[in-house]
Amino acid sequence: MASSSPAADIVRSVGGAGNIESLTHCATRLRFQLRDATGVDKDTVEAIPGVLGAVPQAGDRYQVVIGGGVQTVYNDIQALPEMTGAGGGGGDDDAAAIKARERAKGPRGKLAWMDSLFEFLSDSFRPILGALLGASLFITFMSLMSTLHVIGNWADPRTELPVSWQFVNLMWQCVFVFLPLMVAYNASKKVGADPWVGFAIMAVLMLPGFTGLADGVEPREVFGTSVSVVDIFGVPLTVFDYSSQVFPPLLMAAVLGVVYKYLKKLIPENVQLIFVPFLSMLIMIPLTAFLIGPIGVYAGAGLSDVLKSVNDFSPFIFAIVVPLAYPFMVPLGLHWPINAIMLLNIQTLGYDYIQGPMGAWNFACFGATAGVLVLAWRERDATMRQTATGALAAGLLGGISEPSLYGIHLRFKRIYPRMLVGCFVGGLIIGIGGGVTTNAFVFTSLLTIPAFNQIGLYALAVTAAFVTSMVLVIIYGYKAPEPAADASDGAEAAGSGTTAGAPAEGVAAPAADAGVGPVHELAAPVAGTAIPLSEVPDPVFAGGTMGPGVAIEPTGDTVTAPASGVVAAAQDTGHAFALALDSGIELLIHVGIDTVNLKGEGFEVLVKAGQHVDTGTPLVRFDRDVIERAGYSLVTPVIVLNAKKFDAVDPVGLGPVEAGAPLLAVQAKAAPAQVAR
Repeated sequence: MASSSPAADIVRSVGGAGNIESLTHCATRLRFQLRDATGVDKDTVEAIPGVLGAVPQAGDRYQVVIGGGVQTVYNDIQALPEMTGAGGGGGDDDAAAIKARERAKGPRGKLAWMDSLFEFLSDSFRPILGALLGASLFITFMSLMSTLHVIGNWADPRTELPVSWQFVNLMWQCVFVFLPLMVAYNASKKVGADPWVGFAIMAVLMLPGFTGLADGVEPREVFGTSVSVVDIFGVPLTVFDYSSQVFPPLLMAAVLGVVYKYLKKLIPENVQLIFVPFLSMLIMIPLTAFLIGPIGVYAGAGLSDVLKSVNDFSPFIFAIVVPLAYPFMVPLGLHWPINAIMLLNIQTLGYDYIQGPMGAWNFACFGATAGVLVLAWRERDATMRQTATGALAAGLLGGISEPSLYGIHLRFKRIYPRMLVGCFVGGLIIGIGGGVTTNAFVFTSLLTIPAFNQIGLYALAVTAAFVTSMVLVIIYGYKAPEPAADASDGAEAAGSGTTAGAPAEGVAAPAADAGVGPVHELAAPVAGTAIPLSEVPDPVFAGGTMGPGVAIEPTGDTVTAPASGVVAAAQDTGHAFALALDSGIELLIHVGIDTVNLKGEGFEVLVKAGQHVDTGTPLVRFDRDVIERAGYSLVTPVIVLNAKKFDAVDPVGLGPVEAGAPLLAVQAKAAPAQVAR
């Protein structure tokens, strides 16, 4: 019986062709979307010849790490008779396959429905963060004018502001009054429905005529919300003021997505343009007005009441718990529902009590970034200095923590314990002071400090959180301890078993003898800062699954060949290159992490497969702004794929490196000793 091929073994190990919903690949990995991944045994997959590793993902997604030969294995799988008609795609990741990454902590990454839920929440709010940030600065300005007694209490509806200041007040109200429409548009788009249909459905509930239906009807209080009930064709309709509400549009969009997909299956394609929107509105407008809207209002009010009860029971404990929880909530997306409750608090209570303690977390986060910036200046680390400066500016001026969190803190896990101390100190001060509230939803930055009721207490708390985290990071550092590797260490003999075993630049490698093989020196393909693979924000590279090597945080924008050889693979997307070097080394250069998702945007590929290159030949030019705006890391791993054929693969040194300078030392196996006859 003929032996089975690796391609067939891989298909069999993931449950057979019938279990494969779709299959794509990037530069190094097969990416399966399976119908059921529960029966896939990781050890079985990794035992297949040619497989470097297996990475289970959420949502029945599964990655099989192959390395530079992934295109061949992908083609072999697609050529299998049993794969005829089975799932398959192009060489790039499709939308369904690129969502799961680095979420193997907590509930996310393990429960597909939870991943989908928080992606839904995130994508419903993220596009409008700019408008919310702009509105929060208008609010801060109004608060400052009130504090300086230029105007009265702008947040009290009973205050009669001059007409000029009424106009200024409208500049922030426009965002929050119509927030349900913005959320409805984004959420509907996220679930695959026509976003303008979702917008129109929610707009019905915000028409003056809708609230006017309750004119003359005595309102009543439910969960602290004023409601009126009117009779519509014998059916009771609960009338609310839906301004600033976010739970009703989120629930509406979730149901609309189901209705929209069902109608598209039911209605012939040639008349879908007319009847799918019409029937969606016909179904969803009454359903939202009579059922979904009230449920959303009551659900939000109920959650708000639960948190308010905790705060009322012990503002001291609440003020400490919130900033300590946020560093773990934000990476998982759990902060989005809390943001919705903050907005609801302001609408129903007239104030919010969560944003004050949240500010302690934000400023502890920014303080840790400031500590990293100080160390980067000391170490002359240009890349980290640039990253930290941008993240700190976004934090202190905009109140946005994501650049700090994703750009620095989650990459260097030593930061978290220091940052948590800052969170505790800030929360403790707020708790001792009896809590802090604000009359409006703001981003907690330097500019919005005047928006809080106890400005002195809040300023003291966030300053203490900032300084504590910054000082602890400066004292104890943020990088994992590395073996000493300064200039004097570079003179060690090659193959000594410690760090860099290559000769210094310009020094010839030692001649091979019976005990030591020659050392091949590879140049840095791009200027930047060399870091160990363990710090790469991708578990496959960081764990060494692909092979040993080093990574670079680039400051340059052009990746060049680190030695002479042939381009074995040049991805059209520009994110990865495999080189077969003249020395026999098979090298992978992966430009950024998950940059395959950009589909080539921001990359200019300068070589093609089969082309011979020399040291310094440009391979690809990339646009840093495009990649960073898309939220992807530019960290570039340089991996030796066939390391088993060599005795050692060592970085020449870590830290700042120029393009063309020595980066990796690859020591060949010693030649067999000659036997005397």
